[in-house]
Amino acid sequence: MKKLAGQDRTITAKWRPATQAIRGGTARSHYGETSEAIFLTSGYAYDCAADAAARFAGEQQGMTYSRLQNPTVEMLEERIALMEGAEACRAMASGMAAMTAALLCQLSQGDHLVAGRAAFGSCRWLTDTLLPRFGIEATIVDARDDAAWARAIRPNTKVFFFETPANPTMDIVDLAAVCGLARDRGITSIVDNAFATPVLQRPMDYGADIVAYSATKMMDGQGRVLAGAVCGRAKFINETLLAFTRNTGPTLSAFNAWVVLKGLETLDLRIRRQSENALAVARFLATRVPRLLYPGHESHPQHALAMRQMAAGGTILSLFVDGGRPQAHALLDALELVDISNNIGDSRSLMTHPASTTHAGLSAEVRAEMGVEEGMLRLNVGLEDPADVIEDLDRALKAARL
Repeated sequence: MKKLAGQDRTITAKWRPATQAIRGGTARSHYGETSEAIFLTSGYAYDCAADAAARFAGEQQGMTYSRLQNPTVEMLEERIALMEGAEACRAMASGMAAMTAALLCQLSQGDHLVAGRAAFGSCRWLTDTLLPRFGIEATIVDARDDAAWARAIRPNTKVFFFETPANPTMDIVDLAAVCGLARDRGITSIVDNAFATPVLQRPMDYGADIVAYSATKMMDGQGRVLAGAVCGRAKFINETLLAFTRNTGPTLSAFNAWVVLKGLETLDLRIRRQSENALAVARFLATRVPRLLYPGHESHPQHALAMRQMAAGGTILSLFVDGGRPQAHALLDALELVDISNNIGDSRSLMTHPASTTHAGLSAEVRAEMGVEEGMLRLNVGLEDPADVIEDLDRALKAARL
């Protein structure tokens, strides 16, 4: 097979995001396939021993091993980078592989980072448990408070790390303010953008240095495979992150990369329609539950900021019941259409009780600090007719005595 025919980035960078999501990064073999090929290979052959040596020395272009390069994975990386407005991207085996690599590749013993209090449970485990084992200190702040970030900075602060919207509290971080502060102080900002995706929000447009994803979520969008991605400047990706991933191996498989490539083709349509559905569901729930958190609903305390940064409110919302875990579980058990599942970003509506699932590994004290209450439920609104989702929720709420 001849070398794959790749694209001219000066052309693809001019395309709008919806076009990039379908055509960005595509490289074709001499067969001229329209759908991206899956290269299920662990290694690559060389014409001669000198070529192998030259590739490993970085003196010759070409692939050496699929832990480092794979044609299908490279297509996905280029596509995500284009959509994000980033110079480069590295795809990972999962979202948590992406978060771990983005942090560990640049932090060393004696360094300090500042992280947002509200985060996915495993991300808080990284900042609270894993990094301190290696002598890396973390200060946890209320990410909604711009001044808290400034107060937390130390001479050895190297990274700001946060989610917006945050999982599952829907905290919104002022991207321009926090990323601008980081840049002014020589600190690297890492934004987990999984809830919004580049369709609704591009943190780099507001000054973020690195954007990380669980591509398992909206990018795949149909609950099929695990994947992650880290986007940033080419220098960071190729000189800092690449060495870490090459030697530690959080590698995305070619098949999973291909599945996410297919998912990206419909991302723009799905995320916008699911956001419309989520807003309809939020308007219903606002009249039925004690408290609701959805960035796209006017009741959200940071609604104005969210709508300045995001094109829509997203697919996820959180609701609260007064009866704690028993009433929350009763509501879940009464659902008929909506699935009980800890995944998000799926085309199906899914609901979970974070305190007993996604954040169960954290102490009660940390959950309280984050705002993850026993009466909180997180809902991923899918592509079903929102009237059917509302009817299911209405019946379940009545069954749970709400």
